[in-house]
Amino acid sequence: MTNKTAFDHLGQAVSSALPPGLSEDIKKNIHAVLISTCDRLGLVTREELEVQEQVLQRMHQQLQTMERQLTELEQALLKKT
Repeated sequence: MTNKTAFDHLGQAVSSALPPGLSEDIKKNIHAVLISTCDRLGLVTREELEVQEQVLQRMHQQLQTMERQLTELEQALLKKT
């Protein structure tokens, strides 16, 4: 669910704070744990949030259109009876 590149920056920041003698394997493990933790917590990037907001907005507009069409159909049906 998370954007891996967004957490690369976080991983690099953490790696730069670690002692220089630490092996690459340990740094990679720390990075993997950061990504895993963020996934488990349900954290998303700003970009993912904005995309979901756009999807929600489109769905809301479609729902409003369908409700308007339903109302028109109900009114037309009532006029026929």
